[in-house]
Amino acid sequence: PIGFAYYGSYLAKQGNINEGYRYVKLALSLLDKVGSRENAGEVLSVCTQVRTYVEPLQAALEYHHEGYAAAMASGDNSVAVINMFFLTASSVFAGVNLQRTQGLCDDTIQLCEERQQSIWMVQAQQVQR
Repeated sequence: PIGFAYYGSYLAKQGNINEGYRYVKLALSLLDKVGSRENAGEVLSVCTQVRTYVEPLQAALEYHHEGYAAAMASGDNSVAVINMFFLTASSVFAGVNLQRTQGLCDDTIQLCEERQQSIWMVQAQQVQR
């Protein structure tokens, strides 16, 4: 599934969003059918970035939350932090209540500190401001 996710992302970045979205849906379908959750957090993160061009941004919030949970379950700290950051940043643009978004920022910064992900922590601090 991860290959299809990245290929779909590549196509979307080249301007072919519909074709990229098709590959992203294929990756997600395979993720469900294969049952392997080893790369699920990364697949969900990459796919969600493409999905936001086609689906409502509010839907991306749940996808990133799922990606975070999947990454934590597989022990992939970096991808868990990335999903949490994208969840936080997307919340700002999706119109989520600012107090809730502030809480997400605080949680993201704390996660970054715990997992020693200083680059994402600096990014989250910028969103928090």
